[in-house]
Amino acid sequence: CDLQGLWRNQLGSNMTLLALNTAGPFSGFYHTAVTATNKQILGSPLQGAQQHPGAKRHPTFGFTMHWQFSDSTTAFVGQCFVDCHGKERLEATWLLWEEVPSHRDTWKATRAGTSIFTHIK
Repeated sequence: CDLQGLWRNQLGSNMTLLALNTAGPFSGFYHTAVTATNKQILGSPLQGAQQHPGAKRHPTFGFTMHWQFSDSTTAFVGQCFVDCHGKERLEATWLLWEEVPSHRDTWKATRAGTSIFTHIK
């Protein structure tokens, strides 16, 4: 499974992952189609790591990003799957933490969900 390239999730968000380092680290950019803010949506850089691509057929990965248009950070963890036709698919769980005014407000600081990305090119 090769993470490099353009990926799109079920909500229309786009993610571009750059070449994987042989040790597993990677970087890229994420442009979300969904947000809770009314500010202009900007692409946000991401940093991550994947199991060595040759080590497993369906490697796990993780990446984080600080959104360029809001005071929040999101972490994604998941696994890459390849179907019998060679089509790659990323399945991931994400956790977002948004800045809140005090520790008493942390109950409303998080959101979580799942994303399924398909390889566009």
